[in-house]
Amino acid sequence: PQSTPSFLSSQSSEDDLKNPDSLLVPSLFPYVPPYLSFSSNTKRGPHVPPDLHRVLKWRITNIMPKVVRLILANSGMRMLKKTNDWMGVWGKHLKSPCFKAIRSYQKINHLPGSFRIGRKDSCWKNLQRQMGKHSNKEFGFMPRTYIIPNDLGALRRHWPKYAQRNTKWIIKPPASARGAGIRVINRWGQIPKRRPLIVQKYIERPLLINGSKFDLRLYVLVTSVNPLRVFMYHNGLARFASVKYSAKTDTLNDRCMHLTNYSINKFSSNYSKNEDVNACHGHKWTIKSLWTYLANRGVRTDCLWEALRSLVLRTILAGENGINSMIRANVESKYSCFELFGFDVILDSDLVPWLLEVNISPSLHSELPLDAHVKAPLVQGVLNTALYNVPPKLSLDKQKELAAEFSFPPGTQMCYDKRLYINYLSREEKIKHNTFTRKSMEDRNEYVDAILNNLTPDDVRCLIIAEDELARCAPLERIFPTDQTHKYLKYNDTPRYYNRLLDAWESRYANNRTEGIALLRDYCQNKYHLQVPTPPAKKVRSLFINSAEAFHKTHLNES
Repeated sequence: PQSTPSFLSSQSSEDDLKNPDSLLVPSLFPYVPPYLSFSSNTKRGPHVPPDLHRVLKWRITNIMPKVVRLILANSGMRMLKKTNDWMGVWGKHLKSPCFKAIRSYQKINHLPGSFRIGRKDSCWKNLQRQMGKHSNKEFGFMPRTYIIPNDLGALRRHWPKYAQRNTKWIIKPPASARGAGIRVINRWGQIPKRRPLIVQKYIERPLLINGSKFDLRLYVLVTSVNPLRVFMYHNGLARFASVKYSAKTDTLNDRCMHLTNYSINKFSSNYSKNEDVNACHGHKWTIKSLWTYLANRGVRTDCLWEALRSLVLRTILAGENGINSMIRANVESKYSCFELFGFDVILDSDLVPWLLEVNISPSLHSELPLDAHVKAPLVQGVLNTALYNVPPKLSLDKQKELAAEFSFPPGTQMCYDKRLYINYLSREEKIKHNTFTRKSMEDRNEYVDAILNNLTPDDVRCLIIAEDELARCAPLERIFPTDQTHKYLKYNDTPRYYNRLLDAWESRYANNRTEGIALLRDYCQNKYHLQVPTPPAKKVRSLFINSAEAFHKTHLNES
C-alpha cells in the first residue's frame, strides 16, 4: 500500500507561517538564555520593546534575499548597512580565514569549508574516496564524473567504450550556478580540454511525468558539524523541463528538454507557471504536491523520502572531515555558523535517486506565489532552528526589566552567554573524550550506555543545545542524529566523541524525551552546565586584523 510520511501530509501553508506569540521564547532549560522567535514574511510579529530593538542589529548585504529581509523586518530586527556590531548577517560565502573575525555573539549563514560539499568537483572526490573505502553500493549515487583537466587521460582511455554505447554527458563548470555553462554532449570533440570542467554521465532513463523530465530541489540545514546535526525541510521544489523528453541524439542541443534549471526554462515559450501551490501542473511543483501525485499512483513515498535522507547524510558525511578541519582552524565559538544547502536530485525510471550537485547559497527568490509558499516557511524555520540569542549588549538592570516584561523567572539571563558555546575542555573532559574515541573502541555497545554515565558540564551543554534545536525546528525535520542514524557513524574518518554522545542519548531518550529533558533540567537547575574551565592562552594571530578588515570591508560593505 502507498504511504506518505505524516510530516508531508499537510498541503496548507497556514501551519508553516504562524507568527509567534512572543519575540522571545524560553529554552527548555533553566539558566539558559531565551531565543529569538522569527515571524513570517507576510505579517508583522509581536511588539519589540525599544531597548531590545536597539540591540537587534542585522547587517544588510546586497545579496540578502528579499524573503529573508521581510522576515527579519517583521520580527523587529534593525536592518543596517553600516555597522560592525551586528548580531546576524545573511551574505555570500567567505574565505575561511575571515571567519576568525566573527565575534562570539555574531552568527553567519555559512560554514568554513562548505565548498567541500558545495563544489561539484570536491563533492565527487569525496564520494569517490568513500566508494574506495566502503563500496559503490553505499556511495555510488552520483553519476560517473570526470574532473577536467586532471581526469582527461582517464576519460580518453574509457571514451571508446562510451562512444560504442553512445553515452551522453553533461558538461558544466565546477563552481557554477543557475545553469550557467551547462551543455549536453556525446562527442569527444565537444569537450573543452584546457579549462576546469565537470564531465558527468547523463541519466538517460529519467522518470518522466507528462512526458517531461524533472529534478528535485531539497533544502538541508547543517547547524553543527561536530557534533553533526542535520535538518531536512519537509517541502521543496520539483522543477520540470519545458520540452517533452526524447533520448534521440539530435535533440541534445535543446537545453529546455534536457536541463531542468528554472534559470534556463523560464525563457522557453513552452514554460508554464504554476499559480496553484497545491496543483500538479505547470513546470514547477512543490515536493508535497509531487508526493501526492506519486502516492496516488502507488509509489511508496515514505521509502523514497528515506532514500533521499540517506543520500543527503552520506553526501554530508563524505565531506564532513574537511569541513570540520576548517571549522577547528577558523571558528572561535560553536554559536557562530550554520549552512543551508540546496541538494539537486533526479529520479530515474526505477525511482532510484541520483545526486546531481549540492549548492551553497541556494536561490531563495520568492517572487512567484509557489516559490514564496515553499521558501518563506523554510527561511523562518532555518532562523528559528539556528537559535539566535539577544546580543550581550544590555545592562543587568535592562535584562531584569525585560525578564519581567516577558514573564521570565527572576534572574533569567536574557542575553547570549558565551559559556554555552566554548570549544575548549577541562582536564577531566579531555580524559573522557579520549576514553570514548580510542581506536580500540569499535563496538557500539562499549559506549552506548557508559558514555551517559557521569555527564560532564560540556556534555550537558552539547545536549541542551541539541534539545532546544529539536524543539524549535518545525517545519524542518532533524535527520541526524536520530535513534537510527548510528549506522552512519562508520563513515566518519575518525570517531567523534559528540556524535557518540548524541547517538547514546537518542538511543536512550528518543522515545522518552520528557525523561531526558527532565534529567538535563536538573543539571541546569544547579548551574552545572555553566561550569567552564579556564580558557587556554590565546595565540596572537597575525591574520586577525587583516581577516577582520577583509570580512567587514570586502564581504559586507561590497556584498
